[in-house]
Amino acid sequence: MPLIRRCAVVPVALAVLPLALAAAAARAAEPQRYGLDPVHTRVMFAVSHAGFSQAIGTVSGASGSLLFDRNDWRGAKLEVSVPLTRLDLGDAKWNAATLAANLLDGKRHPLARFISETVEPLPSEGETPSDRARVCGALSLHGVTRPLCMDVRLNAFKRHPLPPFRHTAGFSATARLSRAEFGIDAWKSVIGDEVELRIEAEAVRNQHLGNDPSNDSEPIPDGTLPSTSDETPDPSTSAATPEPEPRR
Repeated sequence: MPLIRRCAVVPVALAVLPLALAAAAARAAEPQRYGLDPVHTRVMFAVSHAGFSQAIGTVSGASGSLLFDRNDWRGAKLEVSVPLTRLDLGDAKWNAATLAANLLDGKRHPLARFISETVEPLPSEGETPSDRARVCGALSLHGVTRPLCMDVRLNAFKRHPLPPFRHTAGFSATARLSRAEFGIDAWKSVIGDEVELRIEAEAVRNQHLGNDPSNDSEPIPDGTLPSTSDETPDPSTSAATPEPEPRR
């Protein structure tokens, strides 16, 4: 190539390079899709038991999706389904009574659903990205949809130390609701109206809902695999459960 033409190409290349770098940075900053891990996601609820104590129950097996960019909470989007039929108050009779038609009515309304509408980061210390946010959206429960806001804290955002080593985001959240606002108003003299919620959740990068064999883990650079020889295995990652010893 003649020297004059080469000299003409250089300014053009220098002008295009920042645009290409900006486009690549914009793509990298786009929210990434995560799937809730139903094994490590649980909803805890507490409600007054005739003023004597706070009855505590949990619901496991939640599923859903999360769009999330660590540096831009406002672009996050959360959709969650909670199977109320997996409610556990520690007693079979109490479980059945809570799911009966005059309370949660689990047969007609087996799921609670939450869809976020706004996510507002809360102030953080220093220049690091905020690890707390106010997440507001619509909760559908007992056939009624009402607004609900949660205070959310990001606990960890990194590669999980156990196989298959997927990138994981861990959150804790709290909220309060009135059960009467959702049409659950039986047993007012025994069951309090205000329900306190605490949610512990783990969301896994590129995790598909359900069991999808194509959901391969991300590649790991050589030399970054942690040693697990002195760690207790995570039950959810075990390849098989040992069979019980036969009776003699």
